[in-house]
Amino acid sequence: MTAIVHSLEPITLIGAGSLGDSDIDDSLALAPTLVAADGGAAHCLAADHMPEAVIGDMDSLDMVQAAGIPWERLHEITEQDSTDFDKALRHIEAPLVLAVGFTGARMDHELAVHNALVRYPNRRCVLIGETDVLCVAPPKLTLDVPAGTRVSLFPMRAVAGRSEGLKWPIDGLGFAPDGMIGTSNAATGSVTLEMDGPGMLLILPKALLPELVKTLLATPEGWPVP
Repeated sequence: MTAIVHSLEPITLIGAGSLGDSDIDDSLALAPTLVAADGGAAHCLAADHMPEAVIGDMDSLDMVQAAGIPWERLHEITEQDSTDFDKALRHIEAPLVLAVGFTGARMDHELAVHNALVRYPNRRCVLIGETDVLCVAPPKLTLDVPAGTRVSLFPMRAVAGRSEGLKWPIDGLGFAPDGMIGTSNAATGSVTLEMDGPGMLLILPKALLPELVKTLLATPEGWPVP
């Protein structure tokens, strides 16, 4: 897959969905390069930020909005077999992507985002919502979180793993979308998770975004290219 955007730093990716008042600026503080997925460019311009690139089929980007963006930054991908989030994620090469504006609107769009995350687990991405942040759990990570922190695990395919620091350990359990799930677990202190394969979504309170970003960037082992 040929990358459109290359960065040695984390990238902020903006979608056309719901945004909090400070979401773009909070994300840019952690991931300073700005990219938009199609209509997400309107959010960027409304916040007085010019995206480095706009990726998508451009069916949501009004020509008036596009007129304010240099043509060389517009990257049209015309195929209709994938979402704009999918198109953007697979054409970005960066140590981490923070995705904002991909939740809170249509449920089918949000489910499609989760689908793309587990289909490209080698492209590390944190999805930022109104109250939570979400990513594909890497092979192993340790999070420094306070006791009582909500730690939810939701499988998008059959997967198993091990844990330390969870109120309800996951060792020996088989997780699946139509079977065992792990919502509303809780930390007893620092949490270590190990997964046998990609496909487990890790969901944390939004206040832990900086800690999650720091941990993922410091975790060298990721999932290989599928």
